[in-house]
Amino acid sequence: MEFTLTPEQRALRDSARRLAEDRFAATAFKRTGYAWDSARDLAAAGLTGIMIDERDGGQGGTLLDAVLVMEAVSKVCPHSGDAVQATNFGAIRQVAMLGSAKLKAELLPRLLSGEALISAGMSEPGAGSALTEMLTTARYDGDEVVLDGQKCWTSHGPEATHLVLWCRFGPSSRDIGAVVVPADAPGFTRGATEHYMSGEPHCTSYLDGCRVPRHNVLADHDALRRLMTVFGIERVGNAVRALALAQSAFERAVEHAKTREQFGRPLCEFQGLQWKFADMYVQLEAARLLVYRAAAGAAAGPPDPMEATMAKLYANEAAFRVANDALQMLGASGYSTELPLEYMVRRIRGWMIAGGTVEMLRNRLAEGIFDRRFSQRVPS
Repeated sequence: MEFTLTPEQRALRDSARRLAEDRFAATAFKRTGYAWDSARDLAAAGLTGIMIDERDGGQGGTLLDAVLVMEAVSKVCPHSGDAVQATNFGAIRQVAMLGSAKLKAELLPRLLSGEALISAGMSEPGAGSALTEMLTTARYDGDEVVLDGQKCWTSHGPEATHLVLWCRFGPSSRDIGAVVVPADAPGFTRGATEHYMSGEPHCTSYLDGCRVPRHNVLADHDALRRLMTVFGIERVGNAVRALALAQSAFERAVEHAKTREQFGRPLCEFQGLQWKFADMYVQLEAARLLVYRAAAGAAAGPPDPMEATMAKLYANEAAFRVANDALQMLGASGYSTELPLEYMVRRIRGWMIAGGTVEMLRNRLAEGIFDRRFSQRVPS
């Protein structure tokens, strides 16, 4: 199997890295909220909608192209990496995949230019990993759709201009669908802004007879099956963000170990630390190979579900271990908020929950290994 990047892929990666260093590095780790300016810079550089068809305003590239851009940008500035995610990997893919021609014409140009921001609202107070427990409902009323319910833990929820809200059009799990809801739609309100451990904002969204045009419906049945390919893409994106941040933490620790002296010698001369660095390096390379394999295999379609799941599971856990060990190498300096190591640990920790917890990923891998479905429900 060939893992060498093509000249075009290397040029794309290098271009994304130069943009990040020139435009994003100065304010990296100092930002709060969504990086609107980074999204506009990415759009101007042709780095939004990388996987979206050119007929819809995208670049018509591959998942590996998007992964290379995500890795290059996120390593320099994770908040700008959020903009790469929002304009390439997340809910925008759901719109591009299932949106009506009218909806795509209305919304995609604004999303691809960085003018608008869309996020997916799936989780509810009683429906996290058990997504089929969602209670938010949708029903047709003439040329409109009416939604009632609530969503929580939505990334960029306080700032999103649009949300893809998952809901029930009927009682069965096959009746689960998805609808694009503008933040200014009648009957839509947002709760108080809250924050994750990483500092990233989120909020609860409330729908009380919320009305949107009928053509905003992405699916009114079988959404879980029809949009499963998008989950694979998002999981690969999640994995490469964790990998990029851990790589940055590792490189900072390497430089520190070269220059920091204790007992009259640099840290890198202590064998116990050498072994730590060797283990960190192997974990990063193994994670990168899994992520790249999942992305490269998706050149002609969605990533293989098993490969995407393995990539996210291993990259999430390996990245957390590496970043945590890198922090330890810097001692008190690493634990201080004056340096970004502690933020990297906190941020990577969240990706072990978002997009499918590492526990649920293990369940999915077991289903693939045994070629059977394992229900997590209490037997009736």
